[in-house]
Amino acid sequence: MTWTRRALLASLAIPARPSAWIPLFDGQSLTGWKETPFTRRGKVTIEAGTIRLGRGAMTGITYTGEFPRSGYEIEFEATRLEGNDFFAGIVFPVGGSFCSWINGGWDGTVVGLSNLDGNDASENDTSTVRDFVKGRWYRFRLAVAASSIKAYIDGGIVIDVDTTHRKIGLRFDESDLSAPLGFSSYATVAALRGIQYRRLSAG
Repeated sequence: MTWTRRALLASLAIPARPSAWIPLFDGQSLTGWKETPFTRRGKVTIEAGTIRLGRGAMTGITYTGEFPRSGYEIEFEATRLEGNDFFAGIVFPVGGSFCSWINGGWDGTVVGLSNLDGNDASENDTSTVRDFVKGRWYRFRLAVAASSIKAYIDGGIVIDVDTTHRKIGLRFDESDLSAPLGFSSYATVAALRGIQYRRLSAG
């Protein structure tokens, strides 16, 4: 078979599908996680099949297992029960760096990535404003590929950024304590459930 024919057949092949979803929370314990040692953090508890992040300056959990650096999706549900700041923050790996996706920050409404090119979620081009209803569960999904980050809330895309020529990093606070993967809330009572991830067909 000639190289040209092989290339043609490859181009016509059905693309590989993402792998199956892998649960990261068993609904009963913090197995695979640890409390993030933030200063003045709130209490982390398991309640009714959820991870409850108590009110503190910042409260969170950090994953202790192996996790891919790129070419993955992670999905979770979160709700803000009390307070008016971010309730669904996630620090995640992006190749050789880390970034965070903030939901409900800056008085409760800002959604965006921190940091891109040194600018946080309230300052860069991923920043949007959204109202979050207290007590309502929202489904969040994040897709990290070699040259892009996409984020969805309840199935609707809210972030779609080409990262090829962007400087990716974390804010100059305690966010790095959540690396490589972690969830956090700020000055709120929040709950998490349904945490799972899968590898994409290509990074």
